[in-house]
Amino acid sequence: MLQGKKIVLGITGSIAAYKSCLIIRQLIKKGAEVQVVITPAGKEFITPITLSALTSKPVISEFFSQRDGTWHSHVDLGLWADAMLIAPATASTIGKMANGVADNMLITTYLSMKAPVFIAPAMDLDMYAHPSTQQNLKTLQSYGNHIIEPGTGFLASKLEGKGRMEEPENIVACLEQFFSRQESMKGKKVLITAGPTYEKIDPVRFIGNYSSGKMGFALANECANRGAQVELVCGPVSSSMQVKHPNIHRIDIESAKEMYEVCKEQYPLMDSTILCAAVADFAPETVADQKIKRTGDGMVIRLKPNPDIAASLGQMKKEGQTLVGFALETNDEESNAQAKLKKKNFDFIVLNSLKDKGAGFRTDTNKITIITADSKKEYPLKTKEEVSKDIVDELEAVIGQKAETR
Repeated sequence: MLQGKKIVLGITGSIAAYKSCLIIRQLIKKGAEVQVVITPAGKEFITPITLSALTSKPVISEFFSQRDGTWHSHVDLGLWADAMLIAPATASTIGKMANGVADNMLITTYLSMKAPVFIAPAMDLDMYAHPSTQQNLKTLQSYGNHIIEPGTGFLASKLEGKGRMEEPENIVACLEQFFSRQESMKGKKVLITAGPTYEKIDPVRFIGNYSSGKMGFALANECANRGAQVELVCGPVSSSMQVKHPNIHRIDIESAKEMYEVCKEQYPLMDSTILCAAVADFAPETVADQKIKRTGDGMVIRLKPNPDIAASLGQMKKEGQTLVGFALETNDEESNAQAKLKKKNFDFIVLNSLKDKGAGFRTDTNKITIITADSKKEYPLKTKEEVSKDIVDELEAVIGQKAETR
């Protein structure tokens, strides 16, 4: 999966810098093209001559290569690469990356990078466990970077590993795993709903819920990372929730009715649909044109049912299409989810319970159970990014099963 891939390898000032030679050898052996960018401190641990001999390319360290005005373009590197790997990544470099301190060629290249970025931390255990380092790593994760967890060889979710840099073969395996997933949903079209809906009472008030949209956005990113073209229909979410992947087309709506109309239009064009949004079941019968003033002792708002998006799409589902739903429950969780699975014609349903700490709205984590007509899979508490991988893995499995039976 690395054949023909262009990799920018960033090397920083760590004793583990000697392992970068092994990373280069493995990447090139697997068919990748490697361009090294090294910090000034990194050159104290390994010489550019050694690295250049391995890559057959001049090593880039400074902004200006000579005193005649020629310079290295970090922007061009950001456009050239299929991935950037920073290994080893010191606590200092991680802090600079998280906070945009562009004081060397490696950081400016990182800030200009259009491709996925992988970070392999390397430091002693106390430095790695320090709250400032952990916060910087979480910040980098929130930017969409991939942390290769020390001591585990897996892309990190909870950042529980040790400080020592992961072994070169495991780092390269993580890149291979990532690129293999990029192709698994290529050519597929996926519709995903995310966030809350707002049902207006008057120009300043509405009925809504606490959904942040994080789970839906994580699912959109995961499907896009696997090569799918994603239509993301999202309700009112924080301005910090931004779409970065070029495979994602975002459609913003406000009300359940608006979401229903968009989904009904898009659904026939889709291979798969994941209904992750927290859609309001009811809306006010009438919406006041002006702000309602306080009068008397109270106010009664009559509600009418909103269109049932899941049930409508379930009725429209054609052979070969896959439909996934979510169920957020507070009691009788499994029986309610199983009833919803059957009623809405879902292929599988993702169950959340508000009884589980760390699951549900306004969290960065989730704990799910995936329920089909004849099976149940329970998962531990994970980040929503990791949960999205579990859900999309199940989606791909269902797609594969349908393909085999056709």
